[in-house]
Amino acid sequence: MQEDSSKNITDYYKHLSLFWTDIIHLMSSKPQALTSTGPMRAFATNSKKVTTELIEINEDLIGFNEYLTEYYKQLASAWEVAQKKVNLKAPEVPQDVEQIDAFKRIWIDIFDNDFTELFDSKAFGENYGKLVSKELELTKHWNNITNVILQSANLPSKEEIDEVYKEMHSLKKRVGKLELELKKKEMSKK
Repeated sequence: MQEDSSKNITDYYKHLSLFWTDIIHLMSSKPQALTSTGPMRAFATNSKKVTTELIEINEDLIGFNEYLTEYYKQLASAWEVAQKKVNLKAPEVPQDVEQIDAFKRIWIDIFDNDFTELFDSKAFGENYGKLVSKELELTKHWNNITNVILQSANLPSKEEIDEVYKEMHSLKKRVGKLELELKKKEMSKK
């Protein structure tokens, strides 16, 4: 029941945000309605894209936080169980170097086994996969927002910059090969 009400509230605010974003977008698309110029004009025109991405980021962030909380609950639970096993197995405070070494071996063995068991469990794997998936979704939204801002300022997008770097790397390799061939030809002439 509580999930439904929070979902309804989220949907209401999403709808309300998109409504006002549509109004602002409609106004900013008319030259006489908005006095901004240059990059700010372009950004105002693209503000609907940014707002939509921010709304989607919030939805993905909620999911990310749920999976992150579950991730840390699983780690804390495994730690607690392992520490209880260590305390039962080695209840005495070590007094000398041999006892300290034995205690360390017990601690390492138990924690190694318990955390390996946790990491191999289906529940951990599913949650971790969802966590990483949400993190990638958040990254995608941030990249989209960044591209809108860069486009509004007439700056190259990340993809365009990556393409330039690839081309520079390719040219560097070709120039290196040509220099090597030139040196070989010069050496053969001597």
